[in-house]
Amino acid sequence: MHPTEMLTRRLRVDSRLSNDEATALRSLPLEIKTLPPDTYLVLEGDRPNHSCLIIEGFASRSKVATNGKRQILSFHIPGDIPDLQSLFLKTMDHDLVTMSPATVGYIAHSALERLIGTHPAVARALWRETLIDAAIFREWIVNMGVRPAAARMAHLLAELRQRMAAVGLSNGEEFEFPVTQSELGEALGLSTVHVNRVLQAFRAGRVLDLQKNFVTIENYEKVVEASGFDDSYLHLARNPPSS
Repeated sequence: MHPTEMLTRRLRVDSRLSNDEATALRSLPLEIKTLPPDTYLVLEGDRPNHSCLIIEGFASRSKVATNGKRQILSFHIPGDIPDLQSLFLKTMDHDLVTMSPATVGYIAHSALERLIGTHPAVARALWRETLIDAAIFREWIVNMGVRPAAARMAHLLAELRQRMAAVGLSNGEEFEFPVTQSELGEALGLSTVHVNRVLQAFRAGRVLDLQKNFVTIENYEKVVEASGFDDSYLHLARNPPSS
């Protein structure tokens, strides 16, 4: 698989890209690195001259408060460019770290600028991605602010199910998600003990399970019922490529 294949799949979920535009994406010069878990791709305060494409593996955005506690702000899967905003916002306001062994393609900002300057449809697709990213942030705020613990977890895992399935990384019933209970707690505003208790209840009710880095959705209807999940904020239009 070409290193930009997952990116092309991701963009074609909600934007129309021609074969010529997909070829332009394939032509992006990448500096590819294989990294271990817990590697910082970008640190808050950095002024990077590149953006990071997740080719394989998982990453998360986070911020650390003055009391030393970390808040995970988002999870990122293959095909995502989670620091695309650094193309225009020059100073990073959060950390980006791998959650698992990961293959990452570093794309120079100068190369991205040339691409969007010569291929307006790609520019629109990348812009759309940043808008969807913002929509996901809004939903996470609602999740943290008003949903009870079980609904928070069910909503997060339903979201990941849909995002993974959209790029062909899930059959709808099972998908890889190498997250610890501590990391889930940092994303959901829960203690590790509370995360464990919620997972046990879902497992006992044969709703969903998370073991050995894999999520199993045993009853998607119950997941939706538990969380009120509606994937419209993900804007999964599933557009076919244009000619």
